[in-house]
Amino acid sequence: MTVPKQNNFKVHFTELLYQATEKILPPNCEIFLELARPKQVEHGDYSSNIALQLARFLHKNPKEIAQSLIQLLPDSPYLEKAEVAGNGFINLFLKKSAKQQFLLQVLQQGSFFGTTDIGKGKQIQVEFVSANPTGPLHVGHGRGAAYGASLANILRANGYSVTREYYVNDAGRQMDILTLSTWLRYLELCGVSIPFPGNAYQGEYVIDMAKMIKKAHGDRYVHEPHELIARVPPASESSISNEDEQLDELIQVAKKTLSEDYAYIHQFVLTEQLGDCRNDLMEFGVEFDTWFSEQSLFDNGSIAKVIAMLEKNNMLYQQDGALWFRSTRFGDEKDRVVQRENGQYTYFASDIAYHLNKFERGFSHIINVWGADHHGYIPRVKGAMQALSLDPKKLEIALVQFAVLYRDGKKASMSTRSGEFVTLRELRKEVGNDAARFFYVLRKSDQHLDFDLDLAKSQSNDNPVYYVQYAHARINSVITQWGEAVSILSNAPTDSLSNEAELTLIQKLIDYPDTLEAAAKERAPHFLAFYLKDLASAFHSYYNSTRFLVPEQELKLARLALIAAIQQVIANGLNLLGVTAPNEM
Repeated sequence: MTVPKQNNFKVHFTELLYQATEKILPPNCEIFLELARPKQVEHGDYSSNIALQLARFLHKNPKEIAQSLIQLLPDSPYLEKAEVAGNGFINLFLKKSAKQQFLLQVLQQGSFFGTTDIGKGKQIQVEFVSANPTGPLHVGHGRGAAYGASLANILRANGYSVTREYYVNDAGRQMDILTLSTWLRYLELCGVSIPFPGNAYQGEYVIDMAKMIKKAHGDRYVHEPHELIARVPPASESSISNEDEQLDELIQVAKKTLSEDYAYIHQFVLTEQLGDCRNDLMEFGVEFDTWFSEQSLFDNGSIAKVIAMLEKNNMLYQQDGALWFRSTRFGDEKDRVVQRENGQYTYFASDIAYHLNKFERGFSHIINVWGADHHGYIPRVKGAMQALSLDPKKLEIALVQFAVLYRDGKKASMSTRSGEFVTLRELRKEVGNDAARFFYVLRKSDQHLDFDLDLAKSQSNDNPVYYVQYAHARINSVITQWGEAVSILSNAPTDSLSNEAELTLIQKLIDYPDTLEAAAKERAPHFLAFYLKDLASAFHSYYNSTRFLVPEQELKLARLALIAAIQQVIANGLNLLGVTAPNEM
């Protein structure tokens, strides 16, 4: 028997039901036919509620409609039987021989098993992390990195042409604050005592950069502190209401005092922090095709260009000396400034130019992975796209909630003594890359995540990543003990795989491509993580109750083929999630 490629059993049965439905469906009636996987074995391998949908058109009992559809089903070499269940569900049973033959496809296709072509080569961009290069990445950025990288892998496995992009915020106020902070720390190291602003960057990494500048250039950037000190009021007189204004004044003083040297320090801190970010992400298994500079939008006139386009479309107006975008027209709570009274463009202006650039690069779909705190930013960005006569439906925002760390059953402190968030590097050092990557995608991205540090480090069945990796290692141990090449199993006789546990495991392998496709369509890497947990659980139960290296040659080869196929699928799935598949543990 020749079986359909990969998960086409589901497609095949869907087509059978469509053909049967067309024979009784009234004209101009639309239905949505989708097969589901029943949770209980006795309910078959696939189930459909099509008869319940048809009942409102045909005005008949759903059970009667279901029975009629079963009788109208075309002949199929893969269908064992079809039954009516419940209020009119149709349960379809796959032939045992079809399952047994399908198993060999996993081994024959190897690392390509599970891939689909639903994307048909469409150009899709996934922009994620995009943290300001003003300090180390923290655990919140880590979740966005794990989600974005896994999603990009899954989309590529489904036939999309994926571009991974990091938007570098290398222009604007935050980089100026970091530049100022580093210079002030440098002055301290050179013996120039200046009160350090409370709203400047406080981290140890700022002092480290200051030390590097002093080591390389000595006292070159030392200037008299009189004007600086005059701009920093005593702590007792400082207030939240004026501290931002004071910081901006300090930045202007630094620019005037340092003159051309300011650009050097600015570029130095940018290079250092961006390099640290790149290295951290690469060590985490997260790489990007493009690092897009915000500054380039200023340099090449893109922001001025997009402002002119919006003005031409009557989407801007002047008020209080500033230039405003009419974002309330598109569902935003208020209009937004794109150019301040002093002529400087806002972050929003550069974001509009950046998104226009994405569309101009020809992507058929754009996915932005943002922190959940950016939810309110969505209407204004989509509104700007609409104001530019672009299709806002092509822009999709995936929100990622923050992760809360737990240790000993209690919420762990999220900050160090210096006031910084726990860094991604610190988390990776404590639990390892594999646990971090897997735990980050265990829940839907827009749901709150409790990250149990003790569980992530444990070598127990309660640790999901350990449990999945242990299944892979266990299988490798059996195959190593067998001692022959796995390649010979791709033609092994499989008709002896007939007990319920074996057929259930094969069905889970059949489900893998469908799970992968659903994870792409729903932007849901957690589908794949759950699938791997379930597959590992089913395997461990099978392992504990079954002998593999039995005297009967055909049965031995069949069981080895089954577990080798399970090992392949685990390896394929873990690879997409950025997790290793160890042969020994």
